Amino acid sequence: MLHDNITALKGIGAAKAKLFEKVGVVTVQDLLYYFPRGYEDRTKTVPIYEAYDSQTVCIKATVFSAVRQRRISKTLSLYSVELADESGQMQATWFNNKYIKNSIHKGETYIFYGKVRRIGPRKTMENPIFERLDKPQVVTGKIVPLYPLTEGLTQKIVQTAMTQALDAAAELSDPLPRSLLARYSLVPLRQAVENIHFPSDFEAFEQARRRLVFEELLTLSLSLAKIKQGKTAQRRETVLNTSCIEEFTSSLPYRLTRAQQTVLGEICTDLSSHTPMNRLVQGDVGSGKTVVAAAAMYVAAKNGCQAALMAPTEILARQHYENFVRMMNGRARVCLLIGSMRQKEKEAVYEEIESGSADIIIGTHAMIQERVVYKNLALVVTDEQHRFGVIHRDAIAQKGDNPHVMVMSATPIPRTLALILYGDLDISIIDELPPGRKPVATYAVGESMRKRIYAFLKKHIDNGRQAYIVCPLIEETENADLKNVAAYAKTLAEKVFPTYRIALLHSRLPVVEKEALMTQFKKGNIDILVSTTVIEVGVDVANANIMVIENAERFGLSQLHQLRGRVGRGSEQSYCILFNQSDGELAKKRMQILCESNDGFVISEEDLKLRGPGDFFGTKQHGLPTLRIANLFSDMDILKEAQQAASLLQSGALNVSAEEQAALGQLI
Repeated sequence: MLHDNITALKGIGAAKAKLFEKVGVVTVQDLLYYFPRGYEDRTKTVPIYEAYDSQTVCIKATVFSAVRQRRISKTLSLYSVELADESGQMQATWFNNKYIKNSIHKGETYIFYGKVRRIGPRKTMENPIFERLDKPQVVTGKIVPLYPLTEGLTQKIVQTAMTQALDAAAELSDPLPRSLLARYSLVPLRQAVENIHFPSDFEAFEQARRRLVFEELLTLSLSLAKIKQGKTAQRRETVLNTSCIEEFTSSLPYRLTRAQQTVLGEICTDLSSHTPMNRLVQGDVGSGKTVVAAAAMYVAAKNGCQAALMAPTEILARQHYENFVRMMNGRARVCLLIGSMRQKEKEAVYEEIESGSADIIIGTHAMIQERVVYKNLALVVTDEQHRFGVIHRDAIAQKGDNPHVMVMSATPIPRTLALILYGDLDISIIDELPPGRKPVATYAVGESMRKRIYAFLKKHIDNGRQAYIVCPLIEETENADLKNVAAYAKTLAEKVFPTYRIALLHSRLPVVEKEALMTQFKKGNIDILVSTTVIEVGVDVANANIMVIENAERFGLSQLHQLRGRVGRGSEQSYCILFNQSDGELAKKRMQILCESNDGFVISEEDLKLRGPGDFFGTKQHGLPTLRIANLFSDMDILKEAQQAASLLQSGALNVSAEEQAALGQLI
């Protein structure tokens, strides 16, 4: 029955099956793993006297009036009855439910479940569900599951189908070994599936959820370990001699921080091994990840090999190119390869790459096209991992013979979570900023402060500084939003800052125009750059020391922190002004976190707590595991247990039979 189509269930025909298909349910087994999004506790009744306004409760009451019907309009009728228990009286009302007349009778006692409204001294329960006390309770007296729905699919349809599907739970075979269940006090799979849908009490629910979360996170940990194992099994014929690293670092106009030196040491150990490096380098905004990458790429070049850095945007690729040319100072040939280059320019770069005369290649997705052939690619660096994901990272790695891979990310993630998101990578953290870097002073303000903020901007621009004004787009594709930003930029230019040079930057501008604008801004020919989040990643303009962010409540905390990182690149004090248009407590709390902390790791922890990993990374981010029931942040304790269990299973420390081993293999 498990693998039968859900039309095998009574009451599920072709039409309802289509509704279920919309939410990813095709078979009976799919339905069993369609977990509730929440629950209603209908196990306890409260006296009418204790039923408070806006509370959803169960009450046991006797009907002491006949059903009354009041026509409010041609299409709207209100049905009502009076209820009483020993503590007091209340009214129950239903809109357009003519069946109430035949379903509820004066003098009988029922269990009612619904939301209470208080109007003056009178209490009313609106549209309650109810059951006679002397009949078996189906919808009251229980913990009732609430499922995610789609149009046409109701709770009743799902709940009724689920009660039938649970008969098939007996066919589920438990993939977890008995020794593992005992060690971590986990309930069997069948019991967990039954109690996640219809728990007898909340303790049974907690045990069921813990078991299912554990299995999901164990599967994830084992899968990532398998990928990592496959990568460590790869070998490079040659190792890189890293003794030239001192030559590079001593040529820099500053000393590397302790954290940079530690991470560079880890990278050098990797480069001098036959096992290809697969390393994530995490660091806060401005912590100096790029110079660490440059040092590693210098090592590759000095060993007669090629190194490639892939950036998410052309603006950032060009910036890296300029910085690398300066850092290499003629000691390695640096080439740029981006999509907007003329074909003739591209062809020239292709030849340099193929012949090996290009030592360091910097670019965008253009670097992974079929036409690009590397002579001896030994090191691949990808910048801003979230933008690429595993597919792009592997695509460029395949251009070489098991090259070393380094991933740079400026979105700090708590280590345990990073182990899951980047489980196939070793993790290095640059947790220190270069000395002399002043924290960005951050202020959250309301609309009443706008004139003062504009005056503050004018004062700094008059002193030779530049500013960013960032506007959110819900979606870059939404024309209405883009028009609003364009209109706002026009208003600023014509009415607020008529004597200043203002430009608008957004992602739908042709790349050449974006490049030209950023170049003008860098040269100081633009005073205020009005922008969407195009400037979020990596762009350096040391003279820009103020950022104003409109509708800051629309952004995630980590995104705001990334944006804020665009100022404070020079030695002057920098400022970030957050215009918050929301009066909500959550929005205020989020703004307060940013105002109080400049630490990206602290901010990302808070962001995860407030929003959860799904929203934190965004639904379109690559690499985020799709989890049915686990939450990578709130289930951190179970995640640690699952990772420990994965290690025990891999090391053979647990007693697992051949049959159980085969069942485990099915998980991954």
